[in-house]
Amino acid sequence: MRVLVTGVTGQLGYDVCQNLIRQGIPFTGVGSADCDIADEGAVRSLFEQVQPDAVIHCAAYTKVDQAEDEPERCWAVNVDGTRNIALSCRDWDAKLLYISTDYVFPGTGEEPYSPLAPTGPLNVYGRSKLAGELAVRSLLSRCFIVRISWVFGENGGNFVKTMLCLGKTHDRVQVVGDQIGSPTYTADLAPLLCSMIKTDRYGIYHATNEGACSWAEFAEAIFATAGMKVAVEPIPSSEYPVKACRPMNSRMDKACLDDAGFQRLPHWRDALQRFCKIIEER
Repeated sequence: MRVLVTGVTGQLGYDVCQNLIRQGIPFTGVGSADCDIADEGAVRSLFEQVQPDAVIHCAAYTKVDQAEDEPERCWAVNVDGTRNIALSCRDWDAKLLYISTDYVFPGTGEEPYSPLAPTGPLNVYGRSKLAGELAVRSLLSRCFIVRISWVFGENGGNFVKTMLCLGKTHDRVQVVGDQIGSPTYTADLAPLLCSMIKTDRYGIYHATNEGACSWAEFAEAIFATAGMKVAVEPIPSSEYPVKACRPMNSRMDKACLDDAGFQRLPHWRDALQRFCKIIEER
């Protein structure tokens, strides 16, 4: 099996490639500089060159607030680009694993969302990722849709790194305390995706580290794990204005992994400890 990985310069794409190397699975990784996925011709040329049996599609426009100002660019990457990937997968008879997000949900209530729960994105980014899901499902039967949330990894910026930087210059920070979700460590997620793509257990999955917390609780754990004496003041979302509305409830039900025979990811606190140790040793 030869795998094509998009978005290799991002947090998840990088870790997916590292895991494929460890598993000895042949792959080709591309970033935006290698192929503009919004260009259908460029995507077709890429498939002719690589001739993949499977695609792990990590490439995405993820600047949630900026998407409100440039929806066309967000749509071009997340919808048109995904459709182009799916079309080429159909033509080459390749299976596709598409990375989606908790932002496809409206974030109401306190119960975890099941994979088949009604969607209702609150912002441009969420709508674009949902449209990407629909494009994949309309074109392919051999596909996986994997929704993730609150991503952090070694390659690139993320909330954990931001807090660690703030901890060096602040003894108190304000962090939103009324948005609840589950962090996702890309080094834990990547092995699951690489295992999934080798199967024919197609469908929609939710895959995050176990457990849930608020952003403020996450920040507290980051400082505690790093041994930083920083006080965290939880504030409501209303006191932290941003351009794009965020879901208040990003909990997602992961029983779908159990049902399909896939292993769940470790608890987010365990993942955080391992991540911080790596950062500290650098």
